[in-house]
Amino acid sequence: MRLFQKKKEPAAHAQLRTGARHPFTALDGYTPLGGGDVRLYRAIREAVPVVDAAILKLIRLTGGVSARCTDPRADAELGRFLATVDTGRGCYGINAFLDVYLDSMITCGRAVGEIVTWGSRDIAAVLCGNVAEVCVREGKTPLDFSICLCDSLEPKPLPRQELLLFTPFSPEADSPYGCSLLRSMPFLTDILMKIFTAVGTNWERCGSVRYAVVCKPESELLNRGGAADRAEEVARAWSAAMQETRSGAVRDFVAVGDVDIRVIGADNQVLDSEVPVRQILEQLIARTGIPPFMLGLNWSSTERMSVQQADLMTSEITAIRRSVEPVIARICSLWLRMHGYDCPFEILWENVNLQDEVELARAALYRAQSEKALAEAGEMEESV
Repeated sequence: MRLFQKKKEPAAHAQLRTGARHPFTALDGYTPLGGGDVRLYRAIREAVPVVDAAILKLIRLTGGVSARCTDPRADAELGRFLATVDTGRGCYGINAFLDVYLDSMITCGRAVGEIVTWGSRDIAAVLCGNVAEVCVREGKTPLDFSICLCDSLEPKPLPRQELLLFTPFSPEADSPYGCSLLRSMPFLTDILMKIFTAVGTNWERCGSVRYAVVCKPESELLNRGGAADRAEEVARAWSAAMQETRSGAVRDFVAVGDVDIRVIGADNQVLDSEVPVRQILEQLIARTGIPPFMLGLNWSSTERMSVQQADLMTSEITAIRRSVEPVIARICSLWLRMHGYDCPFEILWENVNLQDEVELARAALYRAQSEKALAEAGEMEESV
């Protein structure tokens, strides 16, 4: 009988990623997510509205996914499932799940989710999770890893790994986690916040006018007590005049002696922040790949999206779609298996924008015209 036994295939062996570990066995294999970087990236989006708007535009341009099966019945049922699946907190549809999933992936550098099932009968919901609450534990080989919940001193792998979804964004070779789109922005964002804070402080000092009233009495023989009484009297009169002005009335300020009234901070020059702010925003927006005029920044009166910019933007969105397409494929494949379908399917994405539709239609028109011209030329040759 041993002659007919199948030999076990050797395990895959990686040559670049070694299995060296640190001596603390309790922490062996874990690469925890501390959550500090997640809070930092969320703060950047909250502090800089342009960055937040750019990420939202990337998410909206990337979304719009569906699936198509070769079996008509499976195609109709799968389409109904993708349009009505529960994604939590009152949201339904795979596109609602994809919006939250992409938001986490682009902002935090990774996204995590799970498929909730009714036993082995159907998929009840598809939910997104908080990446700051999970960590990844690498297995014996670089091909194996498990997702753990960081709710104890020693995280343990979650029991149903096949139902968990995990996608790193621009992953690196030495880490299971991806890189956030905002990874290069904290330094520039800090400078931008300092400029905005300084501008606000200067406008608070110079914009809200404050006055310095100096009264020099005519007689130099006033004692110290008389000078103090005179100062209090001038202060009360000036304060009363200002109060009447705020209420809309006109009241004159009358004082005896040489009175000098100056605006505090009027002699200070407010620094021009247009150039440094624009330079920083150019760096931040260049990282997102969104043209500036799409974010409301009209730096050039003749600025418009060129063909090259449209191609670059389309390629960027296509790369993001490639990152999340395996997740959509896993959800569709599991649903088809649960319902007894074994037909192949494909993931379909909506076109990025209307410009793509125009270009495709124009290309189809040119192709039809060339085919017509070739057909007419062939008929003329045959007639001759």
